[in-house]
Amino acid sequence: MSIFDLPLAVTARAGTNIALVKYWGKRDPNLNLPATGSLSLTLANFGSETTVRFAPDAEAPEGGDRISFDDAPAPPRFAERVRRFLNLVRQETRVGLPAEVATRNSVPTAAGLASSASGFAALALAASRAAGMKLAPRELSALARQGSGSAARSIFGGFVEMAAGERSDGSDACAQALLPAGAWDVRLVVAITAEGPKAIGSSQAMELTAKTSPYYAGWLQAVPQDLAAARAAVLTQDLVGLGRVAERSAMRMHACAMAADPPILYWNGATLAAMETVRRLRAAGTGAFFTVDAGPHVKVLCTARDAELVEPALAATPGVLRTLVLVPGPGAEVLREERR
Repeated sequence: MSIFDLPLAVTARAGTNIALVKYWGKRDPNLNLPATGSLSLTLANFGSETTVRFAPDAEAPEGGDRISFDDAPAPPRFAERVRRFLNLVRQETRVGLPAEVATRNSVPTAAGLASSASGFAALALAASRAAGMKLAPRELSALARQGSGSAARSIFGGFVEMAAGERSDGSDACAQALLPAGAWDVRLVVAITAEGPKAIGSSQAMELTAKTSPYYAGWLQAVPQDLAAARAAVLTQDLVGLGRVAERSAMRMHACAMAADPPILYWNGATLAAMETVRRLRAAGTGAFFTVDAGPHVKVLCTARDAELVEPALAATPGVLRTLVLVPGPGAEVLREERR
């Protein structure tokens, strides 16, 4: 393919997603193939915007790709993940050019708020388009998964289900939309309980859990039932049904991780206090249900109306630093294609 056939710069955005039936464990770490399916909600105005350009002058002064993050040189570990992903795109398209990548994130990185999901979903869309590919959504989802397992879900908006797949090449390990963003007027209220990155990354924690936790086999056995119940609740817009599954899935995931050797504990005192706030709200008649990803922050699923009660209650919880009220959002989308 000639460079003149390529749009030289493609900018894409993707929202982060929060898993309600958790993804925790891989059947093939090299291809990021999940051990089980998962179910999530993609969010609006909380994610990543990425521009990718393949061109001879995109090479960094020291060689290789030029990668920036929030207008500064990307941290080495993040830059290496991006380069590996770009190599996948180059192998598929035979575009043998260095790339310039600029990412801006509205999600705190490595803090348990799924920044890698939005980051690699936006990168997958921008890089594939910049290399001349126009992938179907399921193909794009499978590509994004190779950068981050949860990124496969951020290709789609609203409520999304991720299949674990059965094929060894991972071609059937991709996500699909269940319910569009505007179909159900729910909110996700987030209680931020700490600053900075978490102590152990999700991939490392998953590997340690799979190798050492005596509860891991039970976790794998329980997910399909949770997934079926959550899917049915989404399709019938049953908030109580979905909320119960979300809490159960989160607690089982963290129990499995806590039983690893050495134990993996993401929670802090404010995490527990926020959970108790949600329980008190529910006892008083408010339909609110929590989930916690691989990090200390608490996310609460509720209706738009009840968010007006949930947000101030979480904000007043001891140890909670700040709160966010997030709405369901669209899938990954191209914002601009420019020739430079």
